[in-house]
Amino acid sequence: MTEAHSGKGVGASLARKEDRRFLRGQGEYVANIRLPGMLDVAFVRSPMAHAAIRSIAKPAGHEASVFIAADLTGVKAIRAVSGLKGFKASDQPVLASGKVRQVGELVAMCVAPTRAEAEDIADLVELDLRELPAVVDMVAARTGPPALVHDEWGDNVFLESLVDDDLSDVKRDAAVTVRRTIRTARQHMSPMEGRGVVCEWNRRLDQLVMYSAAQMPHINRAGLSDCLGIDQGAIRVIAPDVGGGFGYKGILLPEEVCLAWLCRKLARPVRWIEDRREQLSANANCREHHYEIAVYADAKGRLLGIDCEASVDSGAYSSYPFSACLEAAQVGSILPGPYKMERYRCRTWSVATNKAPILPYRGVARTGVCFALELMMDAVARELKLEPHELRLVNLVQPGEMPYLNITNKHFDSGDYPEAVRRAARMIDVAAVRARQRRGEPDGRRVGLGFAIYCEQAAHGTSVYHGWGIPMVPGHEQCTARLSPDGILELRIGAHSHGQGMETTLAQVAHSVLGVDPDNVRLVHGDTGLTPYSTGTWGSRCMVMSGGAVATACEQIAGRVKAIASKLLEVAAADLVLELGEVRVAGTDRKMTLAEIAHVWYRKPQLLPADVDPAGLEATAGYKAKVDTGTFSYACHATTVAVDIETGHVEILDYAIVEDGGTLVNPMIVDGQVFGGTAQGVGTALYEEMPFDEQGQPLATTLADYLLPGSGEVPAIRIEHMETPSPYTFFGQKGIGEGGAIAPPAAIANAVNDALAPLGVEITETPLTPRRIVEAILKARK
Repeated sequence: MTEAHSGKGVGASLARKEDRRFLRGQGEYVANIRLPGMLDVAFVRSPMAHAAIRSIAKPAGHEASVFIAADLTGVKAIRAVSGLKGFKASDQPVLASGKVRQVGELVAMCVAPTRAEAEDIADLVELDLRELPAVVDMVAARTGPPALVHDEWGDNVFLESLVDDDLSDVKRDAAVTVRRTIRTARQHMSPMEGRGVVCEWNRRLDQLVMYSAAQMPHINRAGLSDCLGIDQGAIRVIAPDVGGGFGYKGILLPEEVCLAWLCRKLARPVRWIEDRREQLSANANCREHHYEIAVYADAKGRLLGIDCEASVDSGAYSSYPFSACLEAAQVGSILPGPYKMERYRCRTWSVATNKAPILPYRGVARTGVCFALELMMDAVARELKLEPHELRLVNLVQPGEMPYLNITNKHFDSGDYPEAVRRAARMIDVAAVRARQRRGEPDGRRVGLGFAIYCEQAAHGTSVYHGWGIPMVPGHEQCTARLSPDGILELRIGAHSHGQGMETTLAQVAHSVLGVDPDNVRLVHGDTGLTPYSTGTWGSRCMVMSGGAVATACEQIAGRVKAIASKLLEVAAADLVLELGEVRVAGTDRKMTLAEIAHVWYRKPQLLPADVDPAGLEATAGYKAKVDTGTFSYACHATTVAVDIETGHVEILDYAIVEDGGTLVNPMIVDGQVFGGTAQGVGTALYEEMPFDEQGQPLATTLADYLLPGSGEVPAIRIEHMETPSPYTFFGQKGIGEGGAIAPPAAIANAVNDALAPLGVEITETPLTPRRIVEAILKARK
């Protein structure tokens, strides 16, 4: 570690370096890439959710421009396998063959000099489909299905899992038993940039070069290799600037496989850019959960046990590498949240339906789990006439118990969960809100108060994922660090930054270890041809894993720099300190810059010590946390809302967050992550819903129908930070990127229910739309 504090290292709110180009419109996204001779692709997509394909007729005169499944010789279906017991794999054809299983499934690929011409050709393709009954409701799909999505399975269940326990004692001893049916709506991730892909075949290198808006380039390469039957060395995946990911860009798309095949077939570069209608109707679904849940507590509110049966609507296919089992399998292990209890049982089903595949969205599974659990906590509090935050204080893991192994063997690394609740209660001023409720509102609206707390497992390692048997098991995260002849530090990582600010934060890490100015650090990422292998950016892992790898590589460089400087300055290496881009003899003014030392290595090797490390000023280092079961950040969200009981409109009056992400590498960037996640959580709570009719048709295929929160809907959020370092990571940092999106639906729903409780109203489904609220009030009045 460097000895001087410059205000630029770990802990500094340094302005984001990458924003210089973004704010000037100089970012480079897939849609900005233009290659000589490039053709555009449009796809013919299924208009039906479930149908047998009778025939596909190519338009006369355009036969050479249209490709169907039979044309893609040698291309295998996308197959996302899992080693979890009982998991059923689904073969996802890159172009439909035999039958279609969702609206928007790819049926034919059309190519032309422009996208408009390709779409005109697509309009001429004739499909003859025989419609089949659509499987739409996840519970009915499991208990009484109208059809089978995959005929060979015999049912519609990807995976059934069970965390079992005997609850007979707690059922007998409980003073309070609360049962609810809880449901979360299907959603659509809405990054500003959709998916996109440009492919060309490099004849000189005999290599596929793919530009893709991807979070996990190395994983995409592995999937492409499986589908195309070519070795991974013959594939280079490049993710340029990516306009938001949120999990949607963490999977292999059939469109990518199609274009990879097509560019080699035509010996021309090809491009497909997803439009918003394609994205909404066909390509991005998430978060549809159903819970039958019971909570048992004693007379003081202490949790005795939870019994739950949960279903997750996983859609038609398991997207590569992990989607169908990810949500449902995690529900069982994370439902207990940050609470202690004596008994716990949870059975979960990952259910196949005729919808787009469910994908991991920011907060994967935790948003639904937090919604279910925190609504139940408030229901128990109402039953016992306790303040909701006080009930939570009774049941949370205490700071003196850390590290703590919970009832599902989650290893909580550090934290003070009760203090987060206490601070949130002070910020929102519970007593003042209760006084306001007693006074009433002049306009007749009802005011409510809601809390939600969660803990977020992040940066999962080998010990967590190897048992899943999926194609992406994280190991040691690597970084290659190289000091250039003029003292510039180049970092190469296999993860990808698409909004996290890693060009800044990893430069801060390098500064803290090596002393190099962050402006003199260059980050190379998102390119399988230039970076070490990585499973990519997912699970709030990058600041822990890539940050640790950068620090470890910089430590190696620092040792070599000091070894060279000790010879040149004629002192022992132990007498040297690294700071502000210089190597200085402690207690003196004698020093050399990193650039001067690098110049000797590259240009004047005759001056180097005889025992110099021949590896020079370049090092590749791997990093894994001391305990790799993941870090556990956490936060308590508290909000006050006003509900208009005539219109059902909800206004968020106040919103307070107390969060703990361990050591914050850049608090300003952390704030940005929390603000952005909370905005998405507001959307989950109040606006976003992807409904389907009985035929499996999506009913919100434009942004006029699929409502996203804007600046007018997102409240002024107040944040307080607690920094409890993780004992297992390089700086004590924890993953925090997803946390903001987890708690808002539960906190807001609890506030609405608190406001409406005197009317006998309780809503247990997202989003809490005006229609749902008014219908619940009218039902209560009857």
